[in-house]
Amino acid sequence: MKEKIVSVLLILSFLILLAFPVPVFSGASKGLLLWYRTVLPTLLPFMILSNFMIHTRALSYISRLAGPFIHRIFGVSYKGSFAVITGFFCGYPMGAKVTADLIRSEKISAREGNYLLSFCNNTSPMFIISYLVWQNLNRKDFLVPTLFILTLSPICCSFLFRFYWMRGSGQKNAMKKNKEKSNCHTSAISYKPLNFQLFDSCMMDSFEAIVKVGGYIMLFSILTELLQLLSGRLPMLKFLLPMLEITNGISLLCQAGAPFRGTWIQVLALTSFGGFCAAAQTECMIQKAGLKIAPYIIEKLITMLVTSLFAILYLTSPRLHP
Repeated sequence: MKEKIVSVLLILSFLILLAFPVPVFSGASKGLLLWYRTVLPTLLPFMILSNFMIHTRALSYISRLAGPFIHRIFGVSYKGSFAVITGFFCGYPMGAKVTADLIRSEKISAREGNYLLSFCNNTSPMFIISYLVWQNLNRKDFLVPTLFILTLSPICCSFLFRFYWMRGSGQKNAMKKNKEKSNCHTSAISYKPLNFQLFDSCMMDSFEAIVKVGGYIMLFSILTELLQLLSGRLPMLKFLLPMLEITNGISLLCQAGAPFRGTWIQVLALTSFGGFCAAAQTECMIQKAGLKIAPYIIEKLITMLVTSLFAILYLTSPRLHP
């Protein structure tokens, strides 16, 4: 029955593409241009370098420097601290990719990977500063509170998710072993020799990942264009459209003409969630690592609610927002 439904949906999608060539072409062009001009040059270098670092001793050095501090805050292993760093600073879906790479290379356990994925796959600060605040909100006075809330929300939620994922003595023992390995100077077996073969392998893996990201951006851009045709007849679609893809969603919310306070809360909530396109990109990154996408989406929705609450508290508090 499931296969029949999927087959019918595929045929229906093919007919829709033939029936609406103009919005399909427009959506595909916008998605590919966004990928080529912004996502590709921004993410690909980080993907190649992070993949290379995970398989060399660079990961061990980063673990020794940042591991003790991040371990005390989030309770992750020293090697897991690398996923926290990339997840908060490099943007979607780098946190998910690095977490999956750490699991596949047996640097962290699957349970710690689930915990890391719950809070360290976020929008990059550069995207928040340049695109969200400067280009769309056009309110530089809200730069600091926007950055602060979007950073604070996943950190606060991490304590809740930590209680769920890190409970039990088995996970604590696994993390203790990871910590001991991070401090060990003789763990050369865990790392591969530095050569062009390793670099080529890391580069091809990154190329595959970035092409998948581009494909999802294109598909969701096409879906956005098609649904915009129906938004006039179905007003409920106006609430769905921004949730599909974060870049187009932020632009749609800011152009809707709503009061700034309401727009700011909605934009922060969407940015915290990341959109369904980011969720699809995340799912393609974690497939081979054995992680599940359903808990991740639930955790991002919880983080979105916490972000909205923080934004409301900021706007309603005279001490914080004069």
